[in-house]
Amino acid sequence: MSGKVKVRAAANAESMSGAVSVNERILRDCHNLYTEPDNGLISLAAHLGVTFLPPRKKITVMLMGNHSAGKSSFINWYIEEHIQRTGVAIETQGFTFITSGRKRETLTGDATLHLYPHFKPLQSFQGVSEYLCTEISTSRQKKFSLVTFVDTPGLVDGDMKYPFDVNNALLWLGELCDLVLVFFDPMGQALCKRTLDIVEKINEKHGDKLRFYLSKADDAGGESDRQRVLMQIVQELCKRPGLNKCGFDMPTIYIPNPNKSSRCVNQIEDVCKTIEKTITQTVQTTLNTLGRDCQKMTESIENALQEDDQTVWRNRRSRVRGCLFGLSGFILPLFLFASALFGSIPKPVWVGLLGTSGAETLAVYLSPFETIWSLVPEDYMLYTFLTLALLAVLFLLLAQRCFRTRPTLSKKQRRFLQDRDAYIGEVVVEKKKQLYEEYLKQSVGEHDMS
Repeated sequence: MSGKVKVRAAANAESMSGAVSVNERILRDCHNLYTEPDNGLISLAAHLGVTFLPPRKKITVMLMGNHSAGKSSFINWYIEEHIQRTGVAIETQGFTFITSGRKRETLTGDATLHLYPHFKPLQSFQGVSEYLCTEISTSRQKKFSLVTFVDTPGLVDGDMKYPFDVNNALLWLGELCDLVLVFFDPMGQALCKRTLDIVEKINEKHGDKLRFYLSKADDAGGESDRQRVLMQIVQELCKRPGLNKCGFDMPTIYIPNPNKSSRCVNQIEDVCKTIEKTITQTVQTTLNTLGRDCQKMTESIENALQEDDQTVWRNRRSRVRGCLFGLSGFILPLFLFASALFGSIPKPVWVGLLGTSGAETLAVYLSPFETIWSLVPEDYMLYTFLTLALLAVLFLLLAQRCFRTRPTLSKKQRRFLQDRDAYIGEVVVEKKKQLYEEYLKQSVGEHDMS
């Protein structure tokens, strides 16, 4: 026991000295890779029509249960600071976010939503905004620097009126949070129907987030009394569809009190291990997501450049066709008009205007058109001329249509994408590899890393 105390004291001393843990730095650096104004993945994704969400720097742990189940007491114990009021009465009537920061402060209402923009949809639940609060603590105990606790209203049955739709608000938070700790109080409210209903609905989609604990286990009487309470709670939970799973686990926990001895096994450290395990999984998920997003961005950039190359090639072909149609539209009526005019004006006039060689050259070029005109009956001459004129107009319209090319990337835009592609490959991907190595070094030896 003394060895554990020394290890914990050393860890807390390191935390209090301002040192940043590896996991904390990894989550922070990953968040910065997304949110950096100039080279962040989010701003780059916006140029390509792709949407990314920045990873959070902390996990969110929601505590729920009947009133006086010990939720606020557990938070105070975890951060080793009396930050939440506790008592038998329903002390927590709204949602309180407890997080670590530079100085002790209390934020309410809009300030809380500004601090946690991903919780802004809570405003859609009428009346909730007035019951939001954030408590900022300077504590660095345990893994608190990587955790945001959400202390929820105590749940009761009967005629209790809440100032907002507490059930749906809890369900919405249950989807967003990384971990949901459900505390059951053995002192008469453990089988609160409202609590069981909400747990059942959260379990339908996010059962992997739920953890159940019998809180205040030292007040439940003797061992037989605790076992009876546990059996009652487990039986009630197992009646609910989806909760009747094999190996149902409900550790007994209570806040250690050196002035009060108890023979009850206290598994409160298991809650800390569960939180730490969730942090570890979040770090892994964040690194894996960063890798997938980098690959997605690289593929998007390559596809954008390839599509631009294809568009440039199609535009060139369209311009060539447009030039051919345009020349046909101009040259055809020009030669037909010139041939008709050449045949109607006496040859000496052309010799006088162009000279002998010029008149002979013009006659050679216009001879095919003269032949065409000679084949057309005189009565159909006007119709033929109109038909050819319409054909020339058609060629000009086709030329105009071909010149309607698709927009392409400018040289500046292409250079921007190429630079960002190189940045992702040379900076972001390498940073991700470095962070992964630092993460693995916490549990894997140097010889295994090689």
